[in-house]
Amino acid sequence: MIKRTLYFSNPAYLNLRDQQLQIDLPNLKALGKEDAKKHIPIEDIGIVILDHQQITITHACMAALLANNVALITCNHTHHPVGLLLPIDGHHTQSERYKYQIEASQPLKKQLWQQTIQAKILNQAAVLFERGIPCENMVHWAKSVKSGDPDNYEGRAAAYYWKNVFPKKLDFFRGREGDPPNNLLNYGYAILRAIVARGIVSSGLIPTLGIHHKNKYNAYCLADDVMEPYRPFVDKIVLKIIDDGENFLDLSTPIKSKLLGIASVDVSFERGTSPLMVGVQYTTASLAKCYEGGMRKINYPIIKDFDAKKVKLYQRNENMSLAAEEEIKLIRPTDEDDRSLPF
Repeated sequence: MIKRTLYFSNPAYLNLRDQQLQIDLPNLKALGKEDAKKHIPIEDIGIVILDHQQITITHACMAALLANNVALITCNHTHHPVGLLLPIDGHHTQSERYKYQIEASQPLKKQLWQQTIQAKILNQAAVLFERGIPCENMVHWAKSVKSGDPDNYEGRAAAYYWKNVFPKKLDFFRGREGDPPNNLLNYGYAILRAIVARGIVSSGLIPTLGIHHKNKYNAYCLADDVMEPYRPFVDKIVLKIIDDGENFLDLSTPIKSKLLGIASVDVSFERGTSPLMVGVQYTTASLAKCYEGGMRKINYPIIKDFDAKKVKLYQRNENMSLAAEEEIKLIRPTDEDDRSLPF
């Protein structure tokens, strides 16, 4: 079941009542509106974002949210995420999975990173393909990635991708502190990072111990690894905002609402489609099995199957879709500037 993402951008009082999140909205109460108080079952919630300095949340409420594997994100006065709270105990065989993860060999990690970068580049290529931009070189680079990506095909692909994916009139340069729409990308990636970190904990893994990332100041190295092939899904949302002619200079509430929708966008795997939040859980569960030796491949989503015989890389085809013919429910079982997002 897809979990709900709750975003609070106004003063609110959040507490626990009968295992439900009780929401008191003083602004609406002052206006005499009946919906000033709402109740949401805790088990229906996946992410809570607190984006106002006058939000109060009780300890009992926080404990209940974390016990149900809810990712709790806090924002500063500039409305950017600055904190992420996750449960300590996320899986029934957690200590065993910790052991496998800690003891993972370097060759295994390099192979997992190879798969990760291949999936990322192919999804970036798919975004370019959908926009009618040549991407044959990207597909070639993806297939050329070796164990550990020693030739840095990730960097080559990123340079080409960011140079071409946005309209030329924007003169876009990707950088966390860069001009808009970098602000939209940063915000979307921050939400994606929280979703991935939540999935990692749910699968009984340590978010700090990465496959490739090893920054000693980064508590979410593994999340930064796993999220790489998912980044293009955020890019697609940002591109649509720009294509629709919306004002992307500021992170307005309507813009944030669209970026928060990343949790529910459909992503496709070899075995079917799923909302992204559920798909991330599928990916992290497969990673845990790779550490255990039960699988050899991480299940990452694909936007377009470039191995299909009839795919023409330079021709835009609106009718082509990678979604599986039957939609099934998936059962729960870089760029340098992007790698240290504001958490």
